[in-house]
Amino acid sequence: MPDQAQALPAGRKLVLASNNPGKLREFSSLLAPLSFSVVTQGELGVPEAEEPYATFLENALAKARHAAKLTGLPALADDSGLCVKALRGAPGVYSARYAQLAGGEKSDAANNARLLAELAALPAPADRRAYFYCVLAFVRSADDPQPVIAEGRWDGEILDAPRGAAGFGYDPLFYVADLALSAAEMERGVKDQHSHRALALRQLLAKLELES
Repeated sequence: MPDQAQALPAGRKLVLASNNPGKLREFSSLLAPLSFSVVTQGELGVPEAEEPYATFLENALAKARHAAKLTGLPALADDSGLCVKALRGAPGVYSARYAQLAGGEKSDAANNARLLAELAALPAPADRRAYFYCVLAFVRSADDPQPVIAEGRWDGEILDAPRGAAGFGYDPLFYVADLALSAAEMERGVKDQHSHRALALRQLLAKLELES
């Protein structure tokens, strides 16, 4: 059994299996304090992996193995999305393509517009509780038999209209009552303390015994 404490030796490269600019900014901030070198799959010419699965876990693991196979490096991938109570968990694993699946364009603005339209079409009052969910998958190699999996959940509710100019994705519509802010109104440091990705990454590092 491999020693998980040695899974990310200092100075070794780790490929981040994402081409999403917003995710790359978040992970760059979250991973900055760590003592290893993070390179994105795009920098290494790795194309995006297929995400054909119905669960966050299967998609995250497929992306991590894909990046590791094409680079020969340990890889970290996430699959994440927004789950809305009134929509029975939608958009869920289809969060990034929510508008596209209905014939619209693939963009944050279009996804947000579809989400608001879907909620507006429901009988009032619709349950606007929601959460962001993230699964992280870390593999030491493409065929790693013991991938390290972590998850994070961030609870909130969906606003009637966007608020804030920071963040990406559904952040302008995701309101956190305890902070009295939408995710798009939060400073980077605040979001890095509370977000689903931050929670998942802390859990992952604890499993790898790398927390300082």
